[in-house]
Parts: sequence; structure tokens; C-alpha cells
Amino acid sequence: MLKADGWYEVNCVGSHHQFKHPTKKGRRCKPMKKVERYFYPAVFTYEPEQEIAVTFPDLDVATSGENEDDALISARELLGCVLYGLEEDGEQIPAPTPLSKVYTQENERAVLVDVYMPSIRMAQVNRSVNRTVTLPAWLNAAALERGVNFSQILQDALKKELHLG
Repeated sequence: MLKADGWYEVNCVGSHHQFKHPTKKGRRCKPMKKVERYFYPAVFTYEPEQEIAVTFPDLDVATSGENEDDALISARELLGCVLYGLEEDGEQIPAPTPLSKVYTQENERAVLVDVYMPSIRMAQVNRSVNRTVTLPAWLNAAALERGVNFSQILQDALKKELHLG
């Protein structure tokens, strides 16, 4: 709507985009809704005795993995990192090429990789939240007796369960 009236973007701070007009005074600020899930094609390259190479042609970035599961996890982590950086820097996020238009060699496969951005964005905000946990009374008593740090144990268990390092 603003662009149709001659306004052009001059700055981006977080999710707010600032616009100027060639003849009208002042700036206009418009919040833009962030995308929740991105889908980008990746090319998995298979070579004997080597890790699986993964490239994102639209973003000009690459990673690798020991097997297909590891390669996909690495690809998803890289995609989230790159797109988060582009969002934070206010840079243009390129449109993904349709999977059907990604050309591959004989030893390559095109794979559509998705990333859920709210979890990526929240990982950058390192603040704690309270959670109520229910456990048997005997287990609580035994843990208290041994001075167990409930928060740390829960964090470690969740990281292990979610394969987050």
C-alpha cells in the first residue's frame, strides 16, 4: 500500500520497516510479520568414502553430514542460522527456487528442507521460563537429599532428548 503511493524502504529495525516518500515529509514505520516456517531446496551430494555434502543454491551456503539423518539435521541448523542472520540484518531474503526446478547431477538429490523460525529466534533470546513439573514424592525427596539441581537436570535431559548438543 505504501509502495503504491510512492514510498520506498530506507531502513529496517527488527521487524519494523521504515519508508520515505520523495515529496512528503517524515518517515512511516510499518511492522512486518515474520515468516514462521521457511522451505528451501538443498542439494545432497554423495561421494564414496566422504560425508554427504549439502548446499543451498539460493543462499550460497553449505554444510555436511556423516549420513542422511546427520546431513538433514545440519542442513536445517544451517538454514535457520542463515535466515535468522538475514532477518536480523534487515537483508532481503531470497525466494526459494521450486524443488522441481533444481537441477542435479547423477550423484545428487534435491531435498526440500524446512526450518521453524520461532524456535530459532527464541534460541537467540537466552532467558529462562518457569515450568511446573510433576514427579513422585519419593523421587523428589531423594533428589532433595542429594542436592540435585532440578533445573539443570531438566535442561540437560531436554537437550539430549531433542538432540541439541
